[in-house]
Formats: sequence, structure tokens, C-alpha cells
Amino acid sequence: METLKVDTRDMSEAARTLRAGCRVLLSGTVYTARDAAHKRIFSLLDSGGELPFDLNGAAVYYAGPTPPPPGLPVGSCGPTTSARMDAYAPRLLDLGLKCMIGKGDRSREVTEAIRRNGAVYLCAIGGAGALAAKCIRSLEVIAFEDLGCESVKKLEFRDFPLITAIDCAGGSLFGRAT
Repeated sequence: METLKVDTRDMSEAARTLRAGCRVLLSGTVYTARDAAHKRIFSLLDSGGELPFDLNGAAVYYAGPTPPPPGLPVGSCGPTTSARMDAYAPRLLDLGLKCMIGKGDRSREVTEAIRRNGAVYLCAIGGAGALAAKCIRSLEVIAFEDLGCESVKKLEFRDFPLITAIDCAGGSLFGRAT
């Protein structure tokens, strides 16, 4: 199978064309958010507050990067289990999120929201966070610094290796049609 180079600036278009099983080398801006950050993002949404980043066309990586060794922007940066964000994902997708990155299967509600919104779910390799970190060029904490590794960070990826796990046409690597 071919490997496609995708830039996050073109995420809306790429999400409509990627199919389950397609290998991806992702470059561009990606935001991290895990459980605690999602809770705070939802509090901001519910109160009409300003979000830490624009959801329209955005890519979110379910990861909590570790502190960097000297001379590098990040230490290990592997995916966390995506299902923990399933309660949040449909609303964020409906608000413009186009790409989620993590590991593991997603709920039927999330896969329906992926299809409804022309989005995509990409999987990273679990257990290879130190290797994946070599594809991260910069890291900036942009919100909720008090959450430590779970703060929202802006990362710049270069050729970050992923696989399309759930696509907007209903394809899934997890063995069920959506």
C-alpha cells in the first residue's frame, strides 16, 4: 500500500480522501489534548469562552509528551487510548475538528460523527513514543499549563508516521462497517 504525505493545512481535503488502511506521513500543526484538557475545553464551550485553538480543520493528537532531553523539543510522545475521549469527540467534530490521532477503536457515535463531518481518525504506533518524537520539530504549551503533560500543546510534525484507521466513507480497520 502506498504512503501519502499529508499537510495539516490541507486536512479538510485530505480527510475526505484518506481510506482505512492508508499509510500517512503527517506534517504541520497538531494540537495535543487528553482527558483533562478535553474537560476544560468543554467547560469553555459551555460557558462561551475562547478555545485555545481554532477547531476548524484542526488535528488533535491524544498524547501527553514527556519533558525533552537537552537539545530536543520533546521527549517521548506516544498515543494514549482514544476511547477515553469518545464522550467529547462528536461535539468537537461537529464544530470543525477534522483529524484525531491516537490508538485503539472508537465508539459507534464517534465513527458516525467522523462520517457526518468528513473527518478522519489516524492511529499512531503505541509503545514507540521516543521514536515518534523524532518527527516533532517544535512544541509550545498553549493552554492549561497547570495540567503538566496533559496541557494543550501546539506541535509541529514532519513526516509523522500514521495509519488511517477510520475514514469518512465508513471504512474501519477495526472490523466493523460504520
